[in-house]
Amino acid sequence: MTIQPRELAEMFLAGEDERAMEAVLGYLENHSHDELYHDLVTPAMYLIGDWWQENIISVADEHLATAVCDFVVSAAELKRKPKQGESRKVMVLGPEGEDHYIGLKMVTSLFKDHGWQVQYMGPNLPLDAALESAQRWKPDVVAMSAALAYRLPALKMYSEAFRKLDFHPTVIIGGRAVATADITKLRTEGTLVVKDLPQLKNWLQTGKETDNDFEISI
Repeated sequence: MTIQPRELAEMFLAGEDERAMEAVLGYLENHSHDELYHDLVTPAMYLIGDWWQENIISVADEHLATAVCDFVVSAAELKRKPKQGESRKVMVLGPEGEDHYIGLKMVTSLFKDHGWQVQYMGPNLPLDAALESAQRWKPDVVAMSAALAYRLPALKMYSEAFRKLDFHPTVIIGGRAVATADITKLRTEGTLVVKDLPQLKNWLQTGKETDNDFEISI
């Protein structure tokens, strides 16, 4: 089944959850989950974000679209068979004030597909609570994202706080805001800046980052 991001975005905005789910499951018959998220779902949600910023759609429209997208992503995940046996652990979260979470769920899915143990903490998690949870569970990696540019300072603050923990987890930051940001302003030692899901997948598979200044590896 062939479907374009704009068509999917319009289904999300119309609240057509069953139709959107049918389209996505049809897409999965000939494509991988990685292709679904990178080539279809992410561009569709970026379109919706653009329309919201341009006042073409309302906040209510954006919330409806996000809810339908969440429903569809959850349905798609039921079709995935995660790998087993990986001992490495990742905590996935959005910093306080960041309400977008679809990207976090797609990142969670990708880690599970590579066999990692995942704690999905969701969006809008206060730093103190995040640090306390990390100190208890001691993840190898903490993955965070931001959709809007004004959340970038929070990502950097969280990154620096996590890196000060005694077990020094690797920190991964991504999301729409990161994809368009000046990477030099976000980099700190032990932090991996990921522009998209294929870049994260490459890191998971190879343990190497393209143009990695700090030799972050797994």
